[in-house]
Amino acid sequence: MDVRAIQETELRGADLRVEDLARAAGLTVDTIRFYQKRRLLPPPRREGRIAWYGDDHVARLGRIRELQSQGLSLALIRRLLDGELDAADAPLAAAVADETGSELHTLTQLARRADVPEALLELVVEEGLLVPQHRDGVDGYSAADAELVAGGLRLLGAGLPLPELLSLARRHHEMTRAIAEDAVAMFDEHVREPLREASMNDEERADALVDAFRTLLPTVTALVAHHFRGVLLEVAREHLESVGEPAELIAAAAEPGWERVEPR
Repeated sequence: MDVRAIQETELRGADLRVEDLARAAGLTVDTIRFYQKRRLLPPPRREGRIAWYGDDHVARLGRIRELQSQGLSLALIRRLLDGELDAADAPLAAAVADETGSELHTLTQLARRADVPEALLELVVEEGLLVPQHRDGVDGYSAADAELVAGGLRLLGAGLPLPELLSLARRHHEMTRAIAEDAVAMFDEHVREPLREASMNDEERADALVDAFRTLLPTVTALVAHHFRGVLLEVAREHLESVGEPAELIAAAAEPGWERVEPR
């Protein structure tokens, strides 16, 4: 048993001041106060101006620490602890967090990592080309976002003008978000809700939810990417057929997935 667990065990059953509770949980008093403001902890028992905490607060903080280690946001943790979400939803939320990536970077850190001016990234964020993740009231960016920035720089290097590229990205984000919201609603209606009503325990239900998510996410992602690539190639081919030179048509026809077009 680690030191923190020993401290928690020794303090169970005792009335604790906030300083004792923070020490038992390995947190600062400010963190305890923050959790209270976010309604993650039940109110303490008060005797005059003194607030007393007990076993339920120690256990609650331990559960918060456990769920945070799985990548869950404080908003999700609060809903789980308050019973607003099923216990089976915790592993599903952890699976989503795992796919999202646990480490987030500030915009300044991302600029250094991608070796681009921070002012350019701020413009990209404003236009919707780079979308921050919101966790516990803080905006951050994942390692994958650095790759996205690098890809955008390659497009700029190929000659695409920044204003038009940003406009295209903004429209793409708006349409993609709408489709994603429909996809999540579909998963909730046809997968999560039926599993919630199925005759199985929380562990079985959680396993089924996570399996469904880990199956559907890569499948849907691959289908969307394949469809977009196919449509892009089709539109490009139609455009080249109307304005392209013979040499351009021959070069384009050599690309995988491109229906061969004879030069005119």
